[in-house]
Amino acid sequence: MNLEEYISSGVLEAYAAGLLAENERKEVEQNVQLYPALKTELEQIEATQELLLMKGAIQPASNVKALIFEALDQQNDKKVIPLKSTNNQTRFWQFAVAASLSLAIISSFLAYNYYNKWRTTVISFNDLLTRNQQIAEDYNTVNNRISEIETDLRVMNNPDFKRVVMKGTDNAPQALAAVYWNENSQEVYLSLQNMKALSKENQYQLWAIIDGKPVDAGVFDGNLAGLIKMKNIGQGAAAFAVTIEPKGGKSSPTLETMQVIGNTTAV
Repeated sequence: MNLEEYISSGVLEAYAAGLLAENERKEVEQNVQLYPALKTELEQIEATQELLLMKGAIQPASNVKALIFEALDQQNDKKVIPLKSTNNQTRFWQFAVAASLSLAIISSFLAYNYYNKWRTTVISFNDLLTRNQQIAEDYNTVNNRISEIETDLRVMNNPDFKRVVMKGTDNAPQALAAVYWNENSQEVYLSLQNMKALSKENQYQLWAIIDGKPVDAGVFDGNLAGLIKMKNIGQGAAAFAVTIEPKGGKSSPTLETMQVIGNTTAV
């Protein structure tokens, strides 16, 4: 038996409202005994119907009882003419009232039940959208990183770019970095191998030594991966060096803070 289809058919609600024929009631009772999930669902339906009835109950005014007994006392001496009604008429109206009440209860319960199912579906759908959005963002991040790596490889494998290794000075013996410099296009890329992190007030600054004068090639932080695109410089650089400067850099280097240096003619 497909329990979800059986529950969605509404037969349990009809059973709880007393609208099923005898053979149908027996079938429901047998299924409830066989499948604990159906028993749990039926108990929830009955509890919900009881709650709806209690909420829909109307409390009579406090003086209604006194008015009824007063009216009965006034009718004690009057002749009572009984109304003629057949058992069929009485049963018809009883059934009509019971059916209307049951229909109202079932309709209210179904509306409440399907609202909860719809709400659950919406929440699940929103969760799925969130996960898909996160997957898309992760994919874009990975895709961008792959593009960056491809760019780095093109630069590193391009014979027009000269690799200049900059080794640590006495200020930072363990520091190591490299410059990829294309003298024709004047492009400069920087690769960091071992550069310590700096405070928020400072940055590293790359310098190209051209005709014996330092030329600003841009500032950078020490926690970057891959090749870093720096400022273009002119031709004839004899060396590259890195100093520590205030955030944003300076127009001339602070030689006392030099971290690495490398000659373009070094083998």
